[in-house]
Amino acid sequence: MSPKVSRRNFLKKSTAAGMGAALISHMAVENVMAQTPAPPGSLPVVISSVNGLEAVKKAFEMIKGGSDPLDAVIAGVNIVEDDPNDMTVGYGGLPNEDGEVELDASCMHGPTCRAGSVGALKFIKNPSTVAKLIMDRSNRIMLVGEGALKFALAHGFKKENLLTDKSRELWLKWKDNLSTHDDWEPPHDKEGNPITHGTINCNAVDARGNIAGVNSTSGMAFKVAGRVGDSPIIGAGLYVDNEVGAAGSTGHGEANIKVVGAHTVVEFMRDGASPEEACVRTLKRIVEMQKKAPKWWGELQNVAYYAINKRGQFGAAAIYGETRYAIATREGVRRLECAYLFKKPAGAN
Repeated sequence: MSPKVSRRNFLKKSTAAGMGAALISHMAVENVMAQTPAPPGSLPVVISSVNGLEAVKKAFEMIKGGSDPLDAVIAGVNIVEDDPNDMTVGYGGLPNEDGEVELDASCMHGPTCRAGSVGALKFIKNPSTVAKLIMDRSNRIMLVGEGALKFALAHGFKKENLLTDKSRELWLKWKDNLSTHDDWEPPHDKEGNPITHGTINCNAVDARGNIAGVNSTSGMAFKVAGRVGDSPIIGAGLYVDNEVGAAGSTGHGEANIKVVGAHTVVEFMRDGASPEEACVRTLKRIVEMQKKAPKWWGELQNVAYYAINKRGQFGAAAIYGETRYAIATREGVRRLECAYLFKKPAGAN
């Protein structure tokens, strides 16, 4: 029988034996950005999807006032979650096939390497806040469905009807036109584009280089009940590494999950790519995977990434053009055009 080895002695021996290899490995992947001081006045920076103009403004002001970047981006996203006119997030979000609003969200705190997320959460309009609560009040990362709701109620959240008259009207219109020959075909907006999915992603880096991010969504419109997309999946819809940067996504969640998109963007940045370049390279992976997918998978739908690095450099890219994002810097709050792979085809979302 082998002699017993205490856990402490095992760790000491393992650490000593692996010290040289670990040091070499660390040096090999050392993040240059983390060693390069940010240009004077370039921080803080907050980036978001196009629906987050008020969110980046709120988060930027909070960070300038000394708030933690995660508290700031969640406060910003709460504005959009509370807005009944944004039918892709929170209150007023478009429901699932049964007419029930199911929300997903995730958050990550770079300085402490913590994360929290919720999936298929009903009756609570601020899933991003619940995700942070899971991060702060438990040693778990993801809660879903009834479990997520019970957790929220136990911590003082109140049940609310999240279905507005406007979102109910669209759901009823969809039900009236539902066909046995389509795949839960969604309604279309005034421009003829299908209303399928929408999300808010918001990431920030403060003046000290600390990074945080959050994603929140009501998911694909009229989805199969219980469907969860990429938004609450750490590494897919959101990823933060305090030594590198943060990235998040909006758009077709299933396509993004397959490439673990947000994590992939951050890893490209770790290897030296700019935020925009990292987003573009990850989108190209989606396109290549789509080419190999069976025909029933459907047309290539839009996906967009929003990224920021530790130095305050930022960028965004989408599969299709005419996609924008929101940014807040010391130069002001504004919307910018995403880089893109293809011009927007007729009927593309």
